[in-house]
Amino acid sequence: MTVTLADVAARAQVSPATVSRVLNGNYPVAASTRERVLRAVDELDYVLNGPASALAAATSDLVGILVNDIADPFFGIMASAIQSEIGGPGGRAGGERLAVVCNTGGSPERELTYLTLLQRQRAAAVILTGGAVEDAAHVAAVDNKLRKLADAGTRVVLCGRPPSPDAIALTFDNRGGGRQLTEHLIALGHRRLGYIAGPEERTTTRHRLEGHRDALAAHGIEDDPKRTVWGRYDRRAGYDATLELLRRDPSLTAVVAANDTVALGACAALREAGLRIPDDVSVAGFDDLPFSIDAVPALTTVHLPLSDAGARAGRIAMGREEPPPGGIATVHGELMVRGSTGAPRE
Repeated sequence: MTVTLADVAARAQVSPATVSRVLNGNYPVAASTRERVLRAVDELDYVLNGPASALAAATSDLVGILVNDIADPFFGIMASAIQSEIGGPGGRAGGERLAVVCNTGGSPERELTYLTLLQRQRAAAVILTGGAVEDAAHVAAVDNKLRKLADAGTRVVLCGRPPSPDAIALTFDNRGGGRQLTEHLIALGHRRLGYIAGPEERTTTRHRLEGHRDALAAHGIEDDPKRTVWGRYDRRAGYDATLELLRRDPSLTAVVAANDTVALGACAALREAGLRIPDDVSVAGFDDLPFSIDAVPALTTVHLPLSDAGARAGRIAMGREEPPPGGIATVHGELMVRGSTGAPRE
């Protein structure tokens, strides 16, 4: 059944003229009214710019790429690799597609907003990168959006994100990588390890921390709560968290960081505290971002093939590579042992 402007107006309890003003953006409308109209548009799947019956299943030359923070190399590398693969035959502009990078800033609300906007634009493909927010209501809302996109003919691919029923997923083995890092430090002789986790609500944070804890448990090492500090995935968080870890337990011999950027902050804090790396305290990161090997000393980390995974996601989204069996593939990391880790001084 075709959804009309009048249907949207009735759902939002406004006039059709008000709906038109909100959608065209050419006349001031109260924020509360605008929100009601946009919610009604979303709930009814009203399709803009033409008869819904003719356009609902059509797709444009637009490809949406959702990232948490485009300034973070983790996301920038994947977005760049995805964009390099989205050209090809079938587009109306020399075979090219228009890539739109949507920077959510880690906001669940922005993530849903971008998915709604891409649905309205009848995007040819949508690729979501990085971890997801672990909130049941948000997960359900995202799954619902992805289902609507898929039903309208949009190819949905997840890259580095847990699976969803209506999407193809390339998941990162964050748990396995986290375990590898801690196993490496334990093998060197470390028993007093501090851990700097990312934001508590992110899947990536939980999986990497679970890997760390699995390794501790396998070797009979107590998981002391005071040796874990939570923070953002940035340098300042790593710096502050390391100072807090040292305050709680000055006897730490190693720090495992949620990612390489956090690890850099940890290194800075240790140096300011007069500690040498790795002579006094070893440091490990995660992701193997480009600067990791140039840090002094170079970071021991887990290499995730971000560029390869992004390129594969782009090819799958464009139909130029077959999806993995069952629609899900696990991308494993590789432990890169460098100068920032060594045997503890007892």
